[in-house]
Amino acid sequence: MNLHERLGLISVEKDLARLETLLAESVIFGDEYLDTVTTHLIYAGGKRLRPLLALASATSGERPASPDDLNGAVALELMHLASLYHDDVMDEADIRRDVDSVNARYGNLIAIVAGDYLMARSAAIAADLGAPAAGLLAHTLASLTRGQVCEVRTAYSVDRTETDYFDAIEGKTASLMSSSCRMGALTARLDERESLALAEFGRCFGMVYQLRDDILDVVATDNQLSKPAGQDLAEGIYNLPTLFALRDAHLGDELRALLGAALNDDERERARKLVIATDGIAQTVAAAQKFLGLAHQALQDVRSEALQRGFASLIEVLLEDLPSY
Repeated sequence: MNLHERLGLISVEKDLARLETLLAESVIFGDEYLDTVTTHLIYAGGKRLRPLLALASATSGERPASPDDLNGAVALELMHLASLYHDDVMDEADIRRDVDSVNARYGNLIAIVAGDYLMARSAAIAADLGAPAAGLLAHTLASLTRGQVCEVRTAYSVDRTETDYFDAIEGKTASLMSSSCRMGALTARLDERESLALAEFGRCFGMVYQLRDDILDVVATDNQLSKPAGQDLAEGIYNLPTLFALRDAHLGDELRALLGAALNDDERERARKLVIATDGIAQTVAAAQKFLGLAHQALQDVRSEALQRGFASLIEVLLEDLPSY
């Protein structure tokens, strides 16, 4: 699934190539050790979805990105990277983007401090863009924090609600996607109506993106995920397919008895197969399709037809290759 190709805006691809150099330069401090740590995940690559959304929202593929457009995109990507540094410490992750995670290579303390530094650089860049951009970054950081707290608070809870789940993913995933689109609108000085429409599209994109990830966590193979399938089940993060499965009249009680604590490999596989055996996947796809509909509604207030088409294709591809159960 190549999201960049589906967007279909060639000039945005060129802008993203320009952004790569700027992204690394924005965190290089002059201390060889710190610079190695803070650029570790930057040089490891990544989808760059948040800069993609920001730059496309700013330019609609109709002009080269301005310095402000690029800096806005960098600020959002740095905040995303900072969250990954912190997440990997909390999850005790060993691998990120097919390389050692920062915490695995340098230790938890360095990973936390480096993540803080990336957030500081993100905030400084946003501040240089003006008060609205700085306020947007502050709001985004608050949303990320609330989402993370909501997820941690309900870990291993078989009584986790759908509201808990959606609050967590809206904070942890969708808020950054929404803010990326909003940042592009800010740096391009779009009117409020179009800015809100783009922010709403970004929110819906983030929700569908996370719902897709949570479906794949249950149904994909280990090779597709670069991690064991059902890892969320093992770690007590009960995503939407699992919440639906827990309500199943036939298998819900069996699944509930299995969950509530860390799972070994055999238990994880048994729990995963129980979720698949219910209609939890189908119900989650239906939930994603509702956000897809909301995204299309939001795009009606976007003036550029090219951007409308590109963003519509971008979000639709997320659901195209999902298996049906």
